[in-house]
Amino acid sequence: MAMNAFELACQQNGYKQIAGIDEAGRGALAGPVIAAAVVLPINCTLNGLNDSKKLSAKQRDRLFDEIHSIAVSIGVGSMDHQVIDRVNILNATLLAMQESVEKLTPQPDYVLVDGVHLPQVDFPSRAIPKGDSRSYSIAAASIIAKTTRDRLMIELDRTYPNYGFLKHKGYPTSQHRQAIAEFGASDIHRHTFKLLPDDQIELCF
Repeated sequence: MAMNAFELACQQNGYKQIAGIDEAGRGALAGPVIAAAVVLPINCTLNGLNDSKKLSAKQRDRLFDEIHSIAVSIGVGSMDHQVIDRVNILNATLLAMQESVEKLTPQPDYVLVDGVHLPQVDFPSRAIPKGDSRSYSIAAASIIAKTTRDRLMIELDRTYPNYGFLKHKGYPTSQHRQAIAEFGASDIHRHTFKLLPDDQIELCF
């Protein structure tokens, strides 16, 4: 299936402003979950556009700038660790997605969302499992969300240098686990999870 197949189907049904939505940071132990919504021009092409996890940081940085240069609209939503601890990571992710859509100008008339859950939005929408590798719009959103969050975690590394955020961006690596064991949780760590052996995470809702 072509990466623009979902967008083409929407266009054939009369929709013109089609937003793709994705998140970054859902599986992290620290920092916010960030969502991005992106409306691309009809029939646009971006060389190398793909799921952000399949790209290098250099490739994401290039595409981040290119997406900003051609997008009809971009919105970014963020929910911090306090919201995540209060409402759980799934609900915080959906709230960040909802916020990202609300920040789009102009607003979309159809929304494509990565995953199986839909945020509360005032537009027709469709959830697409693994959408970041199946939809151009969602892939663009994944790059905006991940690059935005990575840059934030690099800044937070200067405030919390003991945890290695510069390297792992808050995700549960062995280095991160060791830092938590040695220094305890920082002000931006989430508390609704517990560490299990072999870098597994159990979320506590």
